[in-house]
Amino acid sequence: MAKYDYDLLVIGSGPGGYVAGIRASQLGMKVGVIEKDKPGGVCLNIGCIPSKALIHQAHMFSHIKDLEDMGLKVDTSGFDYTKVFEKSRKAATDLSGGITFLLKKNKADYIVGEAKLTGPHQVTVDGNKKITAKNIMIATGSSPRSIPSFPIDEETIVTSNGALMTKKLPKKLLILGSGAIGMEFAYVWSSFGVEVEIVEIVDRVLPIEDDEIGKFIKKTFEKRGVKFHLGTMAKSLEKKDGKVNVTVSQGEQERVIETDMVLVAIGRAPNSQNLGLENLGIKTEKGFIRVGDYYRTNIPNIYAIGDVIHSPLLAHVASKEGEIAVEHMAGHKTDKKMDALLIPSAVYCEPQVASFGYNERTAKEAGIKFEKAVFPYRGAGKSVAIGCPEGMVKVLFDPKHKEILGAHIAGAQATELIHEILLAKKAELLPEDLATMVHAHPTLSEIIMEVMRTVEGWPIHA
Repeated sequence: MAKYDYDLLVIGSGPGGYVAGIRASQLGMKVGVIEKDKPGGVCLNIGCIPSKALIHQAHMFSHIKDLEDMGLKVDTSGFDYTKVFEKSRKAATDLSGGITFLLKKNKADYIVGEAKLTGPHQVTVDGNKKITAKNIMIATGSSPRSIPSFPIDEETIVTSNGALMTKKLPKKLLILGSGAIGMEFAYVWSSFGVEVEIVEIVDRVLPIEDDEIGKFIKKTFEKRGVKFHLGTMAKSLEKKDGKVNVTVSQGEQERVIETDMVLVAIGRAPNSQNLGLENLGIKTEKGFIRVGDYYRTNIPNIYAIGDVIHSPLLAHVASKEGEIAVEHMAGHKTDKKMDALLIPSAVYCEPQVASFGYNERTAKEAGIKFEKAVFPYRGAGKSVAIGCPEGMVKVLFDPKHKEILGAHIAGAQATELIHEILLAKKAELLPEDLATMVHAHPTLSEIIMEVMRTVEGWPIHA
């Protein structure tokens, strides 16, 4: 008789949980994945996937002028945002159902219910069903952070969840936070004609990205009519006559911004509550579960991955962490953890933003010597041919050995282009290797070749 019901129980079926479950099953483990909501977690249901569906439709809508430039007449009087919303929900539903299929295909049991840790090898589902496992993985993700003085009702004061589920656009939107979520919604809704203003407490847009990239994106958005209030704090709100009056302060000066809706996009908080962590003495720090090598908690057979631990809150990070953890469980040789400098970041507004490694600010803070090379999109003929000439590729490199320290791209298809440089970094290639590699012409990828030639001192089209 088996000692445990499962070799691995995963709590949460987001991009961390379901990937870990599938990979564990492939490695010969008997796996159960527990989910209290919908398969796919936040990413597939109210995050990455539906938001990208909205962005794609906003992109098409914003390019109506390109059709008009060809002599076509486009009548937008029948535009109905509900149709945009419905397409985003269909994308989420289709892919969420696909997760159930993948788990079943890989012989991983899908268990519906709310899980709580009731022993080092035991999980209780919905308060009564006890399931045992040799190993347990917590992959419960995160939820939008809120501000006490801005009570969320998901109607006029919304998080990204409420914004994704909105079927009718406001005339005016105020966004608190200019990170990836705030900038993506700013792009989508401004593309559909919403008047957008953004309040950011620090003095730069996209605070974790390279400052030069942030300035470029800010300038691009301002050309579209988006207003920014940087170095500004949102203090309070008052609902009056169907409007929301938000008091903001910049230094000693205060002002009131009138809007129809407020999107609170100030980050996400880990879903570590109500899991029974305290029952087992699992250590946390500011809500994040503390982990060591291979993403093990202080209880050796209990692991935690994704947004619930203190690592970049990105779907692809959660997936890779899950793979590392289960490969360790299976006795396979694997990395102890992800290399933070090899994690790509992506913002899907237009122009897109993508990066990895050090930026100028973080390199200076770490005391790392660097030089930089910047090449404009306009230098690649393809960018001009497709009407996307605005953008840049920026590479930071070691002055002595030319080692790539970081890369930052703003422009069309940035989230795809970043991977060529990232692969070069991971494979320990040098700028010279990319500079001398033949790139097809005309392609946007030629920008990567040219920026590396700039590193070497011989750009052709600069």
